[in-house]
Amino acid sequence: MAQRKGQSFNLTPLDDFFKTDEERKEEKLSKIRDIPLDMIDDFPDHPFKVRDDEDMQNLVESIRERGVITPATVRKKEDGRYEMISGHRRKRACTLLGMDTLRCEVVELSRDEATVLMVESNFQRSEILPSEKAFAYKMRLEAMNRQGERTDLTFSPVGKKSYSDQTLAEETGESKSQIYRFIRLTNLVPELLEFVDEGRIKMRPAVELSYLDEDAQRDIVDAIDLNDCTPSHAQTIKMRKFFEEGKLSTEVIQSIMEEEKPNQRDKIVIRGDKVKKLLPKSLKVSEREEYICKALVHYRNFIRMHEEREER
Repeated sequence: MAQRKGQSFNLTPLDDFFKTDEERKEEKLSKIRDIPLDMIDDFPDHPFKVRDDEDMQNLVESIRERGVITPATVRKKEDGRYEMISGHRRKRACTLLGMDTLRCEVVELSRDEATVLMVESNFQRSEILPSEKAFAYKMRLEAMNRQGERTDLTFSPVGKKSYSDQTLAEETGESKSQIYRFIRLTNLVPELLEFVDEGRIKMRPAVELSYLDEDAQRDIVDAIDLNDCTPSHAQTIKMRKFFEEGKLSTEVIQSIMEEEKPNQRDKIVIRGDKVKKLLPKSLKVSEREEYICKALVHYRNFIRMHEEREER
């Protein structure tokens, strides 16, 4: 496969051409070892959450029955400890099982190379939250840009950035503009970012809010709690405009939030915290509306059957 411009690569040492397949296998196996869990540090600012959910329980049962089939990937640090690159969930599962060690492959990578590999390996997950994508894209793009700076000094700064985001877009299947929308989410306060993960705030309104300062964003969090609804895209555009003009105050935010939105007319508002307690933990945000509607249909049919019995 032809190498892309700006990519770093390692030349195969001459001696390696004369090694047998057995010698290569032994050399690879020598890098796989059982490492004490308390010697393995999480990757700094790891953007992917490790949840004790149903998937984790399945992983725990799998490791209990068959052990760790695929070794985690770590790199050795200067202080003699190890840094996790891929395998945070396996480490957590082993901890829950009371195990002392984790089967790992030790690789020699720079921090930027490790960052790229960490993001790539975690993107194999079945479900990734918007906040996880946001910080993962940011970390990986920054690492790729730094790698470009070191490996190809003929590129201009603009050229390097363009190359990196184009490469990331091709590898992830996202458009460059969508990648930068996700990265904008890293400017949100945690409360607003959680609303995005829950599906209460969509991408475009969230991006508009990301241009506001922390004080304004926290005022919006308070307004959401007070009005029990999140701002529409049009409302966030208005807020950003007022902010850029230096006219966005707590009162203005509250006034905008109190405006009736077209999709709120004749709309039943249900508090999310009350409903969430009644929903299965494994249910995805996108599946909640359908689940609630089916539950209401079953309840309506139950009421009808009860009324018919009373009439008899």
